Amino acid sequence: MAIIARIEEFAEDLINIRRDLHEHPELGMEEIRTSGIVAALLNEWGIETHTGIGKTGVVGVLNGKGPGRRIGLRADMDALPIEERTNLSFSSKNPGVMHACGHDSHTTMLLGAARYLSEKRDFSGTAIFIFQPAEEGLGGARAMLADNLFERFPCDEVYGMHNWPTGELGKVSIKPGTAMAGADFFDIYIRGFGSHAAMPQISKDPIVIASSLVAQLQTIVSRNVPPTEPLVLSVTKIHAGAAYNVIPSECVISGTMRYFDLEMANMVRNRMKDLTDGMAKSYGVEIDIENQEVFDVLVNNEDLSHKMLDIASEVVGSENVALRPNVIAGSEDFADMLKVVPGAYCNVGHGGTVPLHNEGFVLDEDILPIGASIYAKIIESRTTV
Repeated sequence: MAIIARIEEFAEDLINIRRDLHEHPELGMEEIRTSGIVAALLNEWGIETHTGIGKTGVVGVLNGKGPGRRIGLRADMDALPIEERTNLSFSSKNPGVMHACGHDSHTTMLLGAARYLSEKRDFSGTAIFIFQPAEEGLGGARAMLADNLFERFPCDEVYGMHNWPTGELGKVSIKPGTAMAGADFFDIYIRGFGSHAAMPQISKDPIVIASSLVAQLQTIVSRNVPPTEPLVLSVTKIHAGAAYNVIPSECVISGTMRYFDLEMANMVRNRMKDLTDGMAKSYGVEIDIENQEVFDVLVNNEDLSHKMLDIASEVVGSENVALRPNVIAGSEDFADMLKVVPGAYCNVGHGGTVPLHNEGFVLDEDILPIGASIYAKIIESRTTV
């Protein structure tokens, strides 16, 4: 492991920053305290700082010693609506909110790179540090883009990374080309007719209709999507009723679709509408579907994926980097930035083994100087023309 010596020297500072962020997690578009800390540190290190980009986003601009490429580095800042159950001494102090996806570490790693680069400035061109809000399905990347992120802070390339609890510290992997799924969130509203539970013949029971509809939705993937095409349609919530003896009037079904091919996604969206319209007519009720196209498919630039992996190998060693053969069904809104600027997104393994988005997720803090070093070396390598 060849962590940059100066970053290793202030690794304890990174741990303290990360633990402070972990204790005070904030949901998407509410990262007031987090963005304030980020902006204050960037200013302290003499980095040109811009706040309020996409509401709570922060951008730092650092010029090197001469002309060169403008390279963007991105980290997300938001937490999840999860009650933490890790028993850490620095567990969340914000009830029902937790950094269960490690965005506190992403922010810290990028801050570590920014501090090092501001001290050394041993690079040409310009480093653009992008601290993004609201990655967890709330459109943070799109908000920053709508705020003219890349018009105001042009980038020739942009890079991001995510911690990966594999139990293997410093294992870096990347999938060139199509790498992560696009995602929709959907809500289906069934409006029937309620009654006393002892007189169901009077009702138009939305729970019975919902039960049938959930089963029908599964046939879209099994009977309309080719077996060779990866696509997931999952119902994750069913809400109806409030009493044992009342058949409710309404039921809401919610869930997500994950896809890699836009044509297939559009077919599924149309089939969902066909099924809901047909069931509404069959049962004599109203059924409406609301669909949010939340994440685009993440597509890594082929050439820059290899370059990112080569740079990472300088930190973790060639034996600890790999091209990942498989796509990931998870989604990441860094995809929106990659649609505008070419770049790449990798995973960095650490010693934790509890999965992301789990109330017991614990980050291995040894990842912090590793990620910071990779980010810093990307700037030192890719800004040079």
